[in-house]
Amino acid sequence: MAYTTINGIRIHYDIQGSGPALLMFAPGGWRSVMSRWTAAGGKEAWKEMDGIAALSQHFTTIAYDRRESGLSGGRIEPLSWDLYVQEAKALLELAGFEQAYILGCCMGASLACAFAVRHPQACKGLLLHWPVGGFLWQKKGRTFFQRHIDFVRANGMAAVIARAPQGENFWIDPEIGPWGSPAAVNPDFAEQLLKVDVAQYIAICEQSRDTIFNDTMPSGASGEELMAIRIPSLIMSGADSRHTRSSAWALKELIPGAELWNVFPPEQTGDNTLDQVLGFKRRLEAA
Repeated sequence: MAYTTINGIRIHYDIQGSGPALLMFAPGGWRSVMSRWTAAGGKEAWKEMDGIAALSQHFTTIAYDRRESGLSGGRIEPLSWDLYVQEAKALLELAGFEQAYILGCCMGASLACAFAVRHPQACKGLLLHWPVGGFLWQKKGRTFFQRHIDFVRANGMAAVIARAPQGENFWIDPEIGPWGSPAAVNPDFAEQLLKVDVAQYIAICEQSRDTIFNDTMPSGASGEELMAIRIPSLIMSGADSRHTRSSAWALKELIPGAELWNVFPPEQTGDNTLDQVLGFKRRLEAA
């Protein structure tokens, strides 16, 4: 595990293995951390497979805690897919690669789509695992932001900072907000958060909410942007209210030539998911 600074923010990352690069966007919403790839931390999506350990036998894996998650830092500014993509592209360059397979799970699949739209030349192929989207996903995100905004209005920033270490992150405890995680691990950041103007801060939260949860489409890219993607893509659908089958089908319909694995949870396992990823890699290498 190592740290680097990207766009002025300290990022916790890990590079393992050898072979073609695999840039990994972790599952978990605002718990997008490296431990979510492991058998223990990511058992919902990855079940018995330790994703980094298994995939690093076949790729150079590039994984990280996304900004405002885990041990990475943050900055109080309107959050957007552009910011997340800038972070990912800089990390790929830090690893010494111009191109990679892109693996995104959950909200990470949204980032993978956003990355493909902005940097298609850097993508060998897209692996979209349990993509999120749909009305219930949008409702969850907008509701969580509103819970945080209401908490700030009622209690002030000091209450957010006091609660952050117990809440751990925004997706577990919405009241601490998207900047609760860096405030919990970084006293200097907590001090910045304490001093922010509340009205300005709430406006930033609202702008972030409206950018990330702007409609019921699969997150990360518009329909027009998805239709313009010319990158080999494999979609591995989830089957719950967040990782919806409808999102997987929408991606299949809109991304030209995309493959959809016709197996759904709970029939997906660590082993057959790994087989799908490696089969996709073999097909692209053969082509």
